[in-house]
Amino acid sequence: MEATGRIALYFCSALFILTDVSSEFIHIPSLVHHGIEGKALHLSVETRFPLDEVEIQGTWSHTRPSGTRATLVTFTKEAKITDMTYRNHLIFREPNLSLQIPELNQDDEGDYQLNLNIKFNKTGLLIKEKRTVHVTVDVPVSTPVIEKSPSYAVVEDKANVTWTCSVERGTRVVFQWLRDNIALDPSDRYHFSQNNATLLISPVRKEDKGTYRCVASNPVSQGRHSRAVELNVYYGPYNLEVNSGQGLRTGEVFTINPGELVFFECQADSNPPNSYVWISKSHNGTQVITEGPRLEVLSYRLAQAEEYLCRAFNNVTQKQDEAQFTLVVASLGTGKEKHTQEGSSVSPLAAITVCSLFVIGCMLLFFLRRTCHPKRVLMSIYNRPLSEQKRPHRSGHEDATEDFGIYEFVSIPGKMESAQASCRSLARLESVQDMHTTIYDVIRHVPETPSHSLLK
Repeated sequence: MEATGRIALYFCSALFILTDVSSEFIHIPSLVHHGIEGKALHLSVETRFPLDEVEIQGTWSHTRPSGTRATLVTFTKEAKITDMTYRNHLIFREPNLSLQIPELNQDDEGDYQLNLNIKFNKTGLLIKEKRTVHVTVDVPVSTPVIEKSPSYAVVEDKANVTWTCSVERGTRVVFQWLRDNIALDPSDRYHFSQNNATLLISPVRKEDKGTYRCVASNPVSQGRHSRAVELNVYYGPYNLEVNSGQGLRTGEVFTINPGELVFFECQADSNPPNSYVWISKSHNGTQVITEGPRLEVLSYRLAQAEEYLCRAFNNVTQKQDEAQFTLVVASLGTGKEKHTQEGSSVSPLAAITVCSLFVIGCMLLFFLRRTCHPKRVLMSIYNRPLSEQKRPHRSGHEDATEDFGIYEFVSIPGKMESAQASCRSLARLESVQDMHTTIYDVIRHVPETPSHSLLK
């Protein structure tokens, strides 16, 4: 039983040590290194066990991409043996088992393998460890250079464009293409080479125009941009349209006032700019009126509705497009400039202003009618107190100039009779002797002086 327990104890101890060494006592920070040519490379190994309690034996070896393998150094805790071929090219660091290459070159690429035997003195347990580190050696990329073929502008749907990006220095370079700072991906018309160094656009379209750049990078260099190159594409005409800031437009019909001078503009998307021709259409045929994007029409020269045609032609692409419209002369009223193709109503502010002015006018008319009507003036006189209606007594000795004038004697027996009396004519009042009526008398007073009479 005692022998069996001792074996189990040794087994548990060995398992514990093996687990600790594999996960804790040996550690390589990075298993992949991207080295730069001409720079130093350090392959560090961290040992996390007490060296005075173990015996170690190990080797560093190098396997090149071609498959050739060589042992670089063999070592123990007390000694090391470096291969003579690499003695001046690498440094072995004890006691942490690290390997350093002072100056990298392309031949240093490959896999570096550490084989290590660890024997624990107390238990006699032997552990084998193996680690592999992959190393690449690259040259930083220089600024890329971009070229376009052909170098001149191209016509859409008739030409192809090939872009090429290259660098003077750099290894394992990967290229990326940008148009107007947006990355381009493969498509039916965009074809890339294996490392994206070449881009073929076949065929070229209008949407391909813009500014192109190429970006070069590798594991030891961030993306480096080339200069911008413009791609000029001849296209069009597209989206031909006739517009006018005058008259009323309904679809393809323009309505203008008689005697009005109207201007029309013909526009289309095209590169290079189009040449324009204006044509008048009638039953007798067609007639070229003028050339250029602008047309001037005098409405008084139109006897009836007339059809016009704007034709745009691209001299490079040899493509053309046409837009037809009808011009009608009719009275649109003074507010024609406020009409649109869909039609519009009177402005709410204008309607409110007109209504307000109408109401104010009615109120003024009603006020004047009530205050200035002759009947109401007479009624206001009849309704005055008797004291105000009486005139001061004259003795006849006052100045004659003050007595000269027209005098009115009013007798007010009652409101009803007064109203009836006020409506009578002057002739009738003179013929009626009733005291209950209004009597007008004109007194002519001749001054006592020997001068002529004032009323002759």
